[in-house]
Amino acid sequence: MEHTPLTFTDRADAGRQLAEVLAALELDQPLIYALPRGGVPVAVEVAKSLHAPLDLLLVRKIGAPGNPEVALGAIVEGATQEIVINHDLLKLSGADDTFLARAVADQRAELKRRKIRYLGDQPRLEPKGRTVVVVDDGLATGATMKAALIGLKRGNPERIVVALPVAPKAALEEISDQADDIICLHPATAFRGVGGFYRDFHQLTDDETVALLRQVSTSTTNCANTVTKRTHKRQVAIPPFGLPGDLTVPPNPRGIILFAHGSGSSRSSPRNTYVARKLNAEGFATLLFDLLTPQEGQDRRNVFAIPLLAERVIEASIWITSEPDLEDLPLGLFGASTGAGAALVAAAELKGRVAAVVSRGGRPDLAMEFLPQVSSPTLLIVGSLDHDVIRLNEQALVALKCEKKLEIVSGAGHLFEETGTLDSAVDRAANWFKIHLRAQSTTQPKPASPPKTDTARSVLRAAAEPLPHINDPDFATAFDRFGSKRVVLLGEASHGTSEFYRARAAITRRLIEKHGFSSVAVEADWPDAAMVDRYVRQKRPGSMKPSPFARFPTWMWRNVEFDAFTRYLEQYNRARKADDRVAFYGLDLYNMNASIAAVLAYLDRVDAAAAEVARSRYACLSEWANDPVAYGRAALTPGFSDCEVPVRKILIDLFMKQLVYTGNDGEQFFDAAQNARLVASAEQYYRVMYYGSHLSWNLRDQHMFQTLRQILNRSGPDKKIVVWAHNSHIGDARHTDMGRVRGELNIGQLCREEYGDTAALIGFGTASGTVAAASEWDAPMETKDIRPPRPESYEALCHSINVERFLWDFKKEQSPEFLPLVNQQRLERYIGVIYRPDTERASHYSFATLPKQYDAFVWFDQTKAVTALPTLTNAAEDETYPFGL
Repeated sequence: MEHTPLTFTDRADAGRQLAEVLAALELDQPLIYALPRGGVPVAVEVAKSLHAPLDLLLVRKIGAPGNPEVALGAIVEGATQEIVINHDLLKLSGADDTFLARAVADQRAELKRRKIRYLGDQPRLEPKGRTVVVVDDGLATGATMKAALIGLKRGNPERIVVALPVAPKAALEEISDQADDIICLHPATAFRGVGGFYRDFHQLTDDETVALLRQVSTSTTNCANTVTKRTHKRQVAIPPFGLPGDLTVPPNPRGIILFAHGSGSSRSSPRNTYVARKLNAEGFATLLFDLLTPQEGQDRRNVFAIPLLAERVIEASIWITSEPDLEDLPLGLFGASTGAGAALVAAAELKGRVAAVVSRGGRPDLAMEFLPQVSSPTLLIVGSLDHDVIRLNEQALVALKCEKKLEIVSGAGHLFEETGTLDSAVDRAANWFKIHLRAQSTTQPKPASPPKTDTARSVLRAAAEPLPHINDPDFATAFDRFGSKRVVLLGEASHGTSEFYRARAAITRRLIEKHGFSSVAVEADWPDAAMVDRYVRQKRPGSMKPSPFARFPTWMWRNVEFDAFTRYLEQYNRARKADDRVAFYGLDLYNMNASIAAVLAYLDRVDAAAAEVARSRYACLSEWANDPVAYGRAALTPGFSDCEVPVRKILIDLFMKQLVYTGNDGEQFFDAAQNARLVASAEQYYRVMYYGSHLSWNLRDQHMFQTLRQILNRSGPDKKIVVWAHNSHIGDARHTDMGRVRGELNIGQLCREEYGDTAALIGFGTASGTVAAASEWDAPMETKDIRPPRPESYEALCHSINVERFLWDFKKEQSPEFLPLVNQQRLERYIGVIYRPDTERASHYSFATLPKQYDAFVWFDQTKAVTALPTLTNAAEDETYPFGL
């Protein structure tokens, strides 16, 4: 029997819990309707949270003659009054027209009394063309709610969402055909009345109901500031100096505006914050940050150090690119005073990354030599009383070669302190940004709704092959169907989930032992993985400083689950000949310094003269050894000579002498060549990362795919490989917003294009539990709770079928109803090394079509975080990793 504990303290508690789920839906300016009286305290909390207007759906049942509990129909009072009659019951009851007319009149009188008592002369909300949320404290049979919904639908709303704290599943089924979405916090099978789920379920009086309704607005005009009230704000630290900043992100932002203030003003100045709030209200995210450290701020000369200020603007723009909820937003720069000069220098260096620039009372003349290089549309705003600055802006306007405009605000001085002048300037800036900051896609498709019927869930459940516990040998046996593939790509929905690591290890063991797979390649850097390869294939230990996987995020590979897998590989290989041992490779490109060291160490052994040449060519990168991101930033500077040509020459020279070098040791040459490729790709990666996340993403995934192809080409046509990487890398990008909207590709797409049906793409997912992740890049690892999935997501779909672990095989013949149910575009959750539950929709969800994205999907309903290995503090221990573990 289902256990039904007291779920809610009272109706207000239920409303707050329901509001949290509804807020995640990001409904478009919803109208809230409550069924009185019990639904009112629930709906009040929902309306408060969503900052939405509240109205009542007054419903009175029309009882049958001699049996008033049997509903012949109902009268629904909303924007209009509707009568809903069950004609079959009416006929069976024997009620004549006279009885029906009298019953309707009685209930109309009661409705009128309640309407006057609760709402007075308040105008009713108009549902036509709107999203409406209908709230009650729970359902028993669903008859009253069904009548209310039938009546409401006659008002032609765009979308109806029913929101309930609790209801029996049978009652939800009864109303499923009348609503677009049903949100129920506790759909129960064992049901003994709504009150059993509340600690306080007292009968509300009319006075209580009226008092509650006075807490919220019943007018749409009083909810115009909904957007600003739902805006997300957080404090940030801009690397590399940890400069403090205030980030504000409204729902569905048009773009992000980076402020470059001047004359020593701080991010907290009233004028800056006022302008930012105005831009937020227009739908723009804003970042205000201090351009100088406290020590630098003590030297007044730094206020006019335009190169220094511009560098800080560039650093902040790169930080924006690295943030999962901001990276794809078009970027605008807003400069004031000397900050305008810094913004224009930054725009000249960042080129197309900056969509538009606005200068308010600025000194663009301080960037005069850079102005011809600015390609971003630029608006110069000056006060009519600021005569000297007008002249300087006119000179700058001539020097600019991009789309440009100078606007004079009448009656404004340098600081725009005169009444209305600052508002005028901000309006002009907002219009400029609206024109030029255009996201790649301004509208998102409406995701498919969760299945509302038990029939649909039965179809989904029938297609789900239940999986035993990961430790059960039968778990991995279920993946024998992929044993004939040449490339099997195993994903993960996060980089910090134990079940994903352990499941991939179990599947990989099976593919190695029973199906002859000979290599494993993972989303890790080549030189770091090479140290693991030495360990698992019993090669002579190498040295690496710092030790493998010592850079953020250390827990991604230094964890108990991965350590157990490497120990298995070592034991498995121990009984095999050297040429028949399973190899381990890394596909990623971040650890450029270790790859440079590996190339030079190799050349030192085989060709001292070539090593000397390579050392001189790599010298151009030595200045940036500890901060390769700074190399990319420096490469933006006019006159900077980048390292692309000398770095690529090293790779070319290696291949020119391939025949000579491979005579000594072909495998060592292959390792050196891959390290040289990594350096060349990384050099390019750090240069292009400043121009947009999709460019650096594509370069990285192309590098990983090319590395994978090199491994397969070297191994031979009969060899097979397993790949471990995040879902975002192994699921075909063409069937996600990554490819459809942002123009990104990934390993999964490239493998399908190259290897066709001999490649299998297998995704992994979860609904809840814990995950190892950080809140910021380079921040400490935390064990975080995973939020319940969004109702319109694939995760919610998988969770709804109530199977703890299962496999969906999209290539297997299923019932004809299965694919239409899952082949609709829905949200899919991606958690990387950073997890921000408070911005989860923007940071971690993207639209996808699961059966096209993957060949199969593995589900774990609840998961837990990986167990990170302790950080090694002993230098001797660190040098022996992974051999000393």
